[in-house]
Amino acid sequence: MRILRSDVKHGTVVVLPEVLDDFWVLYNVIKKGDRVYTNTSREVRLGDRYDRPEKGKRISVFLGISAESVTWDRYLNRLRVHGIICEAPEDVGAGSHHTLNVTLNKPLTIVKDNWMKYELDQLKKATETGAPPVSVIVVDDEGYCLAVLRGFGFDVKAEETVSLPGKQSADERTKTLQEMFKSAARAIESLDSEFRQSIVVLGVGFIKNEFVRFLENSKPELRKAVVDVKSVNNSGKAGIDEALRSGILNKALKNVRIAEEAEAVEKILERLGKEQATATYGLTEVVKANNIGAVDQLLLTDRKLREASDEERRVLESLMREVEDKRGKVVIISTEHEAGTKLSSLGGIAALLRFPIS
Repeated sequence: MRILRSDVKHGTVVVLPEVLDDFWVLYNVIKKGDRVYTNTSREVRLGDRYDRPEKGKRISVFLGISAESVTWDRYLNRLRVHGIICEAPEDVGAGSHHTLNVTLNKPLTIVKDNWMKYELDQLKKATETGAPPVSVIVVDDEGYCLAVLRGFGFDVKAEETVSLPGKQSADERTKTLQEMFKSAARAIESLDSEFRQSIVVLGVGFIKNEFVRFLENSKPELRKAVVDVKSVNNSGKAGIDEALRSGILNKALKNVRIAEEAEAVEKILERLGKEQATATYGLTEVVKANNIGAVDQLLLTDRKLREASDEERRVLESLMREVEDKRGKVVIISTEHEAGTKLSSLGGIAALLRFPIS
């Protein structure tokens, strides 16, 4: 993401989304009532209202809409903002509904009555050049699972389950393992080049190490891309969740947002599990803690913000603004990974506190 212009005093920020993760950031920044402007296409009528529909044609225009809803499809890599046109050329006219399709490398202007600090922080983080994308593969005697880690979660790219013969059938076992390793290597090779640059190998037991040796002998270019090999207790996607939760991927992830979110949620759960009075959850309890200046970090799921009623959203935004005014930090947790699911089970809102409260 690039910030092309920032005039927060007048409510205007112009951004240029450059990678798919930027769509997730914008999905959480653009809210109902914001004005969003970009170049788009719109069908206009040529002639009067009695002309047949085929007389119209689609033209390229610069439009502004007052946002009513924002939808993001992570699988289709599509971000759409729907609302009522508030600014348009004369031949298009304002007042009707329109949907803006946000695309990469096309400037987008966002105008808000009040920018929240956490929103600006999210945009700023998206501009920071961090580590290259990280791919993770879990390999064990049950098969393999290959995923690409993104800022909002992880996408499973390939998965295979095997039935491995027992150690008494050594030849069959070796043959099955070799076939699985070949399949896993092909899956990695099928990834875009940027996702093959940093690979973390996880797994239960020693099969992960055998896979690394296989790469060393058969696919040396892939072996060079392996930046870490770690043990986990779970297979498949559960193994990736475990690695994120435990922090063993932090070195490889570096600046990727998901690691920070997982760590924050685990701190909440750890303190609650030990019945420590330096963590609380639920809107009512968090508001009480904020009223006495106790909130150090406020955690909210992205879904909690998006699905809130107008009244609840006003309460949440007021709470976030007060936390930031008191030098607290607001962390938005994606529900696209396990940390967000866990926080959702606590009502979608929790806080780490500066001091114990009863």
